[in-house]
Amino acid sequence: MSAPAYAPVPDRSPEQVTFWEAVADLPHRLEYVQVGAWRTRVLHVGHGEQTIVLLNGTSGHIEAFTQNIRALAARYHVIGYDYPGHGFTTLSDHDLEIPEYEAHLLALLDALGLDQVHLIGESLGGWIAIKFAAHHPERLRTIVLSAPGGRVVGEQRVDRAQSVSAQAVADPSYENVRKRLQVVIHDPEKITDELVKVRQAIYSRPGFEESMRHISVLRQPETRWRNRVTVEDYAAIPVPALLVWTDHEPTGGPEVGEQLAAAIPDGEYLLVTDAAHWPQWEGFEAFNEHTLDFLRRKG
Repeated sequence: MSAPAYAPVPDRSPEQVTFWEAVADLPHRLEYVQVGAWRTRVLHVGHGEQTIVLLNGTSGHIEAFTQNIRALAARYHVIGYDYPGHGFTTLSDHDLEIPEYEAHLLALLDALGLDQVHLIGESLGGWIAIKFAAHHPERLRTIVLSAPGGRVVGEQRVDRAQSVSAQAVADPSYENVRKRLQVVIHDPEKITDELVKVRQAIYSRPGFEESMRHISVLRQPETRWRNRVTVEDYAAIPVPALLVWTDHEPTGGPEVGEQLAAAIPDGEYLLVTDAAHWPQWEGFEAFNEHTLDFLRRKG
């Protein structure tokens, strides 16, 4: 029997349902898994035969998928985790580049005994998924790329995001963290209190400001160029891929998303409207419907 789209919470829209309300009546387990040097926060939801692994964005955390996890867990075993230096995983004392995120993901799959999975990555998560697919195609069934990062874009856009992020981490007030989220969420009414407060708790962790500097190196021109994603990388994706883009994506308009999706050999495209850099959050109904259909057909 499939789970309902959301836990029954009277008189509130789905956007206001908290993460834990969304999973409370589903089988779930939160644990910490030692993956190399990293004590990694891992959440399991659902008991499907196939597994989806959720990959969040820069300075993100499991709760970025609040609007999706219930719908996905109705059919799949869903795993969300916090990267090295992120969320409630061990903070970093050194710069983190894409190969280390890839190695951590591979080691996590091994630690959990997962041979093949679906990856759903937003922003940095999409960047990691593209590179991981190229290097470890045998471990994947499909990938879903939600406004994926990694391309080299105008410095002004990158600088603005970095400035707002640095301010929020240095002074994680409610207002500053909310401003950080407004970089990725187009409609400020869709920024929930829970999302802000979770980020406040993460940004307030002792040592997180240093860890954030090590995370943010991917925004530095030389480091970004070394780790960049190109159209050729999209053309080399070896598994079926769904690319989800928006009409307010900071790194390029809908035509950019169309071009990238067209380059993928077995690629599909979804445009979410009235959204910015988090289509899985602002356009969750379309995102969940199309993702589940894509996974059913291609997985």
